[in-house]
Amino acid sequence: MMLPNDFVRLVDERGPALLLYARQWCHAPEDVVQGAFLKLVALRSPPRDVVAWLYRVVRNGAIDAGKADLRRQRRETATARPTRWFIEPALDGLDAEAAVAALRRLPVEEREVIVARLWGGLSFEQIAEAAGCSASTAFRRYSAGIDALRKELGVPCPNPSPNA
Repeated sequence: MMLPNDFVRLVDERGPALLLYARQWCHAPEDVVQGAFLKLVALRSPPRDVVAWLYRVVRNGAIDAGKADLRRQRRETATARPTRWFIEPALDGLDAEAAVAALRRLPVEEREVIVARLWGGLSFEQIAEAAGCSASTAFRRYSAGIDALRKELGVPCPNPSPNA
């Protein structure tokens, strides 16, 4: 059983990144993240890796919610609010709008790993558990996505290899 202080710390530390992670698939990430935390509290014993478990539950819930969103959008004429990845218009010289557009154009598997790694701070092992793949596959997706973003945004690699 999880202690109340541990639970509050987990919500404070991981909640914002989980919201961003869920936002990839649905327009109501708060509901999905809240549901994941409620499922965690209801468990008789905590999972082996609580953080990876939360990402897996949020991922599955967000995908389901996204499918429901798509069905609802087909029935409604109103458009959904746009997903925001960056709060500020530009970060450290990065054109946030261009970065968001480039991130959206990535395959969902690559985008998912990049968001989990950069904004969630997850290890490749945790990402693998959440995404249902191996750690090496998660790393390959991350590398491919970062390379594609650098190429599209015209950002050179900060640590180019001497052989490059």
